[in-house]
Amino acid sequence: MKKVLVTLLALSFLAVGAAAVFAAGPSEVTLSAKMGDVTFPHDAHQEIVSDCTTCHHTGLSEPNCHSCHGVDDAAPKTKDAFHKSCKGCHKEQGGPTGCKDCHKR
Repeated sequence: MKKVLVTLLALSFLAVGAAAVFAAGPSEVTLSAKMGDVTFPHDAHQEIVSDCTTCHHTGLSEPNCHSCHGVDDAAPKTKDAFHKSCKGCHKEQGGPTGCKDCHKR
């Protein structure tokens, strides 16, 4: 019984640790765009935005944004979704809003 309890306790610590690493995500993400790639500092945004669903509206399990945006007519195009979400927040928070502020060729 003691071995079972120790094993379950160890597995729960591993699960919590794995969830924390998964939730952190990459420190930086590069988004390809016609105007030039956008290097997105994911870790810096995580420090500011505490709720992941602010950006990951379907949760953290979606394969990627292009699974729906640009494919499903019910979802806005990827460009429109990013611009509305990112630029809207940047206007409120004083972040960059000019095209070349984010898009680099």
